[in-house]
Amino acid sequence: MNSSSIKAGKSEASSIRELSADDEARRLAFVRERALRDEVSLLNDAEKRGRMEGRMEGESRLLRKMIEIKFGAIPEWAESVLESADSQQIDLWAESILTAESLEALLGKH
Repeated sequence: MNSSSIKAGKSEASSIRELSADDEARRLAFVRERALRDEVSLLNDAEKRGRMEGRMEGESRLLRKMIEIKFGAIPEWAESVLESADSQQIDLWAESILTAESLEALLGKH
């Protein structure tokens, strides 16, 4: 290693020490790192919510198709009931449709 390489290495090490000694630079690096972690976390949460919403839409669409096949066109009152249902209720109806005698028995007349 020649003397200019050694001087450059010492200069770089000195610069790194100076930067790490600077409170403001450390604070900014910390804030930047935290913002990146928060962004990744938010993106992961949004992706998870999107998958859940997509799955629920698919389950609801399949239940509607099953209802139409078994009972015919879906009346307005049944559409309202289906639109306000959560995923758990959709699952229960999907299980019950095989034995339900009527749409009213399946969803309950509202």
